[in-house]
Amino acid sequence: MKFEEYKKPSWAVMNMRAVFGRAYPRIIGVNRELSWVFFETVLPLLGVAAYVFVYKALEAPPEYIGYVIIGGAMTAYWMNVLWSMAAQMYWEKEMGNLELYLIAPISRMSVLGGMALGGMFSSSVRALSTIVVGMVIFGISLSLPDPLMFFGIFIFTMIALYGMGMMFASLYMLWGREAWHMSSLFTEPIYLVSGFYFPVKGFTAMLGNPGTWIAVGASIIPITLGLDGMRQCLYPGTMDGFIPVWQELIILVGLSVLFMILAKYSLRYMENLGKREGRLTMRWQ
Repeated sequence: MKFEEYKKPSWAVMNMRAVFGRAYPRIIGVNRELSWVFFETVLPLLGVAAYVFVYKALEAPPEYIGYVIIGGAMTAYWMNVLWSMAAQMYWEKEMGNLELYLIAPISRMSVLGGMALGGMFSSSVRALSTIVVGMVIFGISLSLPDPLMFFGIFIFTMIALYGMGMMFASLYMLWGREAWHMSSLFTEPIYLVSGFYFPVKGFTAMLGNPGTWIAVGASIIPITLGLDGMRQCLYPGTMDGFIPVWQELIILVGLSVLFMILAKYSLRYMENLGKREGRLTMRWQ
């Protein structure tokens, strides 16, 4: 009896399998642990509701309630980038899985890309739930006269955001235990400067030119321009955007390319440093 000769899959096929293999448990995990869906959907709504009631008490225009709901939905993606992307490699190192990733004949970006796709699915469940509940309970209304522009803004925001998460993954792992503290440190400041609960142009109205520079600096974080652009698409004519939405789309495309390139080189640097100094597969004292 003759056995067929083993044929090694192509490099592209192996990387596609790696993407699927890392995305699969994150997608299936949402269905297996339904309690997570409840806690990740209902509990964040309490923070969103607090801002809604503040705007209602201040008799703000009804559009601001919609701004809050959209911002609250997008927090799911930012939290996923911080905790499930940026710190993921460090946690894999702590669990002893990092060696398997380093010896596998695949790109490290395919591993993180699978994590990004799986995390994006679970985050989308939470984001859509937030929007639906916000529409039902708070009665917000949304319009979408230009769906292509909206989805273009959303897609390139996700590409740039998760590209930034891939870049942070290598940096966090080199920082070691400080990864946990850095994730905690970045959470609330980004909520503020990126305009999750108010239009980012509000900095200019409150602080003048210094506020404009704060908004410009915050624009390096893709979700800042992504939120502003999506709000302009959903509230045309009433949303006073930071810059025109087509300019935001161009900048987001540029940020997507930039962060993907930086992620590639930072991951390569991380791997080379680990091979040279042995800092990756053991605890660094």
